[in-house]
Amino acid sequence: MLLTIAAVGKLKPGPERDLYLRYVKRMTQAGRALKIGPLASIEIGESKGGSARERRAGEANTLLGKIPDKAMLIAVDEKGDGLTSEQFAHYLRLQQEAGAAHLVFALGGPDGHGGALRERAARCISLGAITLPHMLARIVLAEQLYRAMTILAGHPYHRG
Repeated sequence: MLLTIAAVGKLKPGPERDLYLRYVKRMTQAGRALKIGPLASIEIGESKGGSARERRAGEANTLLGKIPDKAMLIAVDEKGDGLTSEQFAHYLRLQQEAGAAHLVFALGGPDGHGGALRERAARCISLGAITLPHMLARIVLAEQLYRAMTILAGHPYHRG
């Protein structure tokens, strides 16, 4: 099962990008034995629309244009379902067992997701009740995907 993080905003060279790529690499390596991965990335630029509504709609349309039609889309949003790390890992396992070939996790820009993306999403999940800068949310999501692989593999990384 392939995994992709599709995000609004471009990670510039620096510590945030380095940390993100570290977790992408770790997740890809850990997922190999589980037949999950690799973890790919899609980045789009932030919309230049005038209002927040216009920016959300433009970013949603651009993201949707980059996501394969047959991929299962999961919107990552503050209003989504809160999952523990174990629940998240279990959800990934269930999708794999159900035959999902490709999961795409969409992270919106500073204004959130547009309606078209929300409507296309099979599920909406949250990374927690706190507000995270969207670049940091990308790192947290990559780490949680890595953590999920270690949980599924019975690796001691997760001690929760």
